[in-house]
Amino acid sequence: MNVIENLKQIQENIQDACSKSGRNPEDINIVAVTKYVGVNKAEEALEAGLTHLGENRDSGLLSKWEALGEEPQWHFIGTLQSKKVKNIIDKVSYIHSLDRLSLAREIHKRADRPVSCFVQVNVSGEESKHGLDPQKVEGFIRSLENYSSIKVAGLMTMAPHTNDGDFLRECFRTLKGLQETIHSLGLPHAPCTELSMGMSNDYTIAIEEGATFIRIGSALVGND
Repeated sequence: MNVIENLKQIQENIQDACSKSGRNPEDINIVAVTKYVGVNKAEEALEAGLTHLGENRDSGLLSKWEALGEEPQWHFIGTLQSKKVKNIIDKVSYIHSLDRLSLAREIHKRADRPVSCFVQVNVSGEESKHGLDPQKVEGFIRSLENYSSIKVAGLMTMAPHTNDGDFLRECFRTLKGLQETIHSLGLPHAPCTELSMGMSNDYTIAIEEGATFIRIGSALVGND
């Protein structure tokens, strides 16, 4: 199947998930994760009508940015080393992996304009996962108040790769609760209205639990 056919199936699944949870499909943003595919597949995603592309390494983002330019909204979705910030900061609309003050300082230092960031939270508690402990999220976000180049758009998590739907739902529900707590604080630098959660294997559950950005790779563009 090609990207257009894959996207049609994904959109049908989104519609079903939104129907179950009383949500509007227009509130769901698909980030086409192109880290394992070439420029041609990224172009197919754009031609299919998608506007958000995600990369997890600076080299991958730069090579596709050079080919496709500023037409897409670029998302950096992987762990971001502070020393790599300068390579991508003027090319991305969103960073999904803010989880430490050293990274926040570098983003603030390098950015010429405010950058929408998702604070990454390790909801599952897995040692292999990056992200903040849920108990530390509010304090961390409050500490970003003076970093005027950072806008906390929302929270992000990477759920475990498991077929345990109940556990996945619990993880996503926990992140939704945190997002609502931060949003209720009314912090000018942290509107925190968005949730980046759900990938190819679990995006329908994520949508039912409140996701507004889903990061879809293999189910959409495949693997070259």
